Amino acid sequence: MHAVVIFESIWGNTEQLAREVAAGIGGERTDVIDAASAPAALDDDVDLLVVGGPTHAFSMSTASTRESARQQGAVHIPAWGIREWIESLASPARAVPVATFDTRVVSPRLPGSAAKKAMKRLVAAGFRAAAKPETFDVHGYSGPVADGELERARTWGTEIAGRLPLG
Repeated sequence: MHAVVIFESIWGNTEQLAREVAAGIGGERTDVIDAASAPAALDDDVDLLVVGGPTHAFSMSTASTRESARQQGAVHIPAWGIREWIESLASPARAVPVATFDTRVVSPRLPGSAAKKAMKRLVAAGFRAAAKPETFDVHGYSGPVADGELERARTWGTEIAGRLPLG
């Protein structure tokens, strides 16, 4: 199986979770790529796409919410995130299974989900939902990832891969 995990991470928490999801997926080849470096088209042999990013202002991040993060002390601000990557992504030749996840602060628990918005856009572009969007918790904007969430991310990756047909 060839899986691709695309992530956007400002504080490093979403990247940690993306790597755990990828470890759970396993397979012959699982690529983990920052959205700012991700290709505009997936290879034809991709069997699973996973996309993850932080929830900002109830949705996927924007240039202005990334600037807000910079003002709060973030130093790794990507040029663009999953929103822009999805907008640039070529429609797949076939309905590639996709799963999405996001990160949100534990407290205060605010509404909205980057994962749900990303899934909606990816399905509209021709992908097929492989799982319901998932949220992983972090403590504060800068983290760390909440206790047990890294393990849960790995388990989630294993579960998604297990739902796909072999070969």
